[in-house]
Amino acid sequence: MAAKTTDTAKQITYLAGALKAPRITEAAGRLADHARDAGWSFEDYLAAVLEREVSARNASGAELRIKAAGFPARKTLEDFDWDAQPTARQQVAALASGGFLLEAQNVVLLGPPGTGKTHLATALGMVAARHGHRVLFATATDWVTRLTEAHRLGNLPRELARLRRYGLIIVDEVGYLPFEQDAANLFFQLVSSRYEHASLILTSNPPFSGWGGVFGDQAVAAAMIDRIVHHADVLTLKGASYRLRGRGIESLPSIRTQDPAD
Repeated sequence: MAAKTTDTAKQITYLAGALKAPRITEAAGRLADHARDAGWSFEDYLAAVLEREVSARNASGAELRIKAAGFPARKTLEDFDWDAQPTARQQVAALASGGFLLEAQNVVLLGPPGTGKTHLATALGMVAARHGHRVLFATATDWVTRLTEAHRLGNLPRELARLRRYGLIIVDEVGYLPFEQDAANLFFQLVSSRYEHASLILTSNPPFSGWGGVFGDQAVAAAMIDRIVHHADVLTLKGASYRLRGRGIESLPSIRTQDPAD
């Protein structure tokens, strides 16, 4: 009996290796005694072993997607300071289900510096990666640099097509630096290429009314905003920068009293 058990274990090891699923060997051995004692059916035992393999693969794949996304730091929704932004909690919780990605909807986070825009964008990006979506994160300036280089090499259409294969692109810090006309046009092409096809998350300090100055052209800004917000959740974060807490500084020059979404 012991010899037969050993032979079976060896066969499982071989088959798991052939399937490139080595974790099956460990799960099969660990669950075997429990399955016998609990009177599991063959189907129950097989399902339990395969469930552990799938769970391990999903966790491994999510970690690879998170590393490939280019996040500046790892941020989660659990460690966000919701006391500072209580009105955003319910809307962000709904977004965390990942449904907006399946509908190719966008998310726009508006507000003064230090109110948590990048934190929430990163956290939602990590959620998307764990849901199986490929994600890329970069600042608006870095995205323009990337597109400019692709355009210079004559590869812009190919680059835009490649980026459409990502379920989520995150554009951080829109409006921190104004764009030249050519850069604004390239950024518009990125937005247009993803319109109703795949999701964007954008963070911006200036309100939409200030985007004309950011992109150097009111018409380009209006067309871009139209495509972004047509299918989008827009969250307005308010308050002083968390970076200034306890430093005796109440506000920054860039903080405006009007609603950033105006």
